[in-house]
Amino acid sequence: MRPPLQGQETWVDLIRHGEPEGGRRYRGAQDDPLSAYGWEQMRCAALEPEALTRIVSSPLSRCRGFAERYAAEQGLPLTVEEGFREIGFGDWEGLTPAELHEQDPEGQARFWADPLGFTPPNAEPMGAFQQRVVTAWQAMIDRYRGEHLLVVGHGGLIRVVLAHLLELPLRGFNRLYVPYASVSRVRLEPGTEPTLFFHNRTTTTGEGER
Repeated sequence: MRPPLQGQETWVDLIRHGEPEGGRRYRGAQDDPLSAYGWEQMRCAALEPEALTRIVSSPLSRCRGFAERYAAEQGLPLTVEEGFREIGFGDWEGLTPAELHEQDPEGQARFWADPLGFTPPNAEPMGAFQQRVVTAWQAMIDRYRGEHLLVVGHGGLIRVVLAHLLELPLRGFNRLYVPYASVSRVRLEPGTEPTLFFHNRTTTTGEGER
């Protein structure tokens, strides 16, 4: 494990969880664990454990299960961050895209076109989700400044973080492609703008997404 940089630049690698049991669904609060294939994706992920100083994870099992195992294997401290939960999808929870298209094709199209302007029934509004994530993100950066962190999280979380750091309009955050087990790396250095070093680095075996 590399020692902290003591107040210099902070590095953060963000990895999306692998495929959960049940496959692709609108899965926010629904707490499905990783499938066998999802574990394979995470084992093959393009991580650099020798650079890391700490792991920070969403509390949901599809993230936390891997984070706990990887932290134990690499001898890294683990922090669970409640603010990094995925956005709640309300009445859409657990539905596949095909099922939702059958039930509410107009709502599905509106959400993907303008997630800030359209909230699914009984779901967490995108603006509230953004505020929750950005607040937790900034607290994490302040607490672990100078370290190289691995954040194990969700597609929505990673999109919101990158949109925030790169000053992208939240309305178009769904245009950021974040496949299972992909890794994005950012650098935060005092006095300079955040830098995105790479995005969507998947496995070295070509099996990061199917």
